[in-house]
Amino acid sequence: MNPYGSLSDDFYANVTLQTEMDLPTGRDSVLHFFEQMQRRFPKLQHFYQRERGEFILEEEKEHGAYRWVAVESRRVSSGVVNPNTLDEAMEQHREVLEMAPYMLSVSRLDCEAISLMYGFDYAYRGNHNQLLADAIGLPMGFEAISQRTGSQIMAYEPMVQISLDDVFRTHARINFEPRVGSSQHRGPEFSDELLSVYVTVRRFDSLGPDESFVEELQRLEKLTRELMDDYIVEHILKPLQNSIAIR
Repeated sequence: MNPYGSLSDDFYANVTLQTEMDLPTGRDSVLHFFEQMQRRFPKLQHFYQRERGEFILEEEKEHGAYRWVAVESRRVSSGVVNPNTLDEAMEQHREVLEMAPYMLSVSRLDCEAISLMYGFDYAYRGNHNQLLADAIGLPMGFEAISQRTGSQIMAYEPMVQISLDDVFRTHARINFEPRVGSSQHRGPEFSDELLSVYVTVRRFDSLGPDESFVEELQRLEKLTRELMDDYIVEHILKPLQNSIAIR
């Protein structure tokens, strides 16, 4: 089972490989890559191109759980929304990273960064910013002013980024995206917007001769799971979930 699936309304695991040089954009290269992905995951059937040039292949979204793969000028991305297990998501991500060097000419030297992101969406009809402040707290210097009579917190988007090694090559970032603007604070009701929490572990720089994209993904997954299980679930996600439940 997915150990994080019950912590939010929607959970997703995304992998991104960013390159220094432009990826092939020719019809044959792009279609061959997506055809091989479709052969591995037959429900990937909806192919289209966005206005900015991004190519997408995705499953139908009607059941709330689906896969997608994208190719941009300097980025290959893979995502699985609401997977039954984490292995189900990682299987697709490994497939993308195994095929990218051969079908999209991505070299180890060409790697600008590779990242694994866990996303958590919460449906909450209310002040997202105040909810975050109540659930995870405010920095000490802001607590007094936030308690002023009649005050409401209108913008609170905390983000922390830390290095996970002594050469600053592997970073972890936890950030929040509330979706309640100042105009909604003035209205009589809040809209049904999603509050998102993103946990990203990213490795920068080219890979060495003895490294591979798949092995690096496995290392990032191990680091992400450690952060989740040792810190983020108990100190961020569960307090946020509990704060929503009691409102």
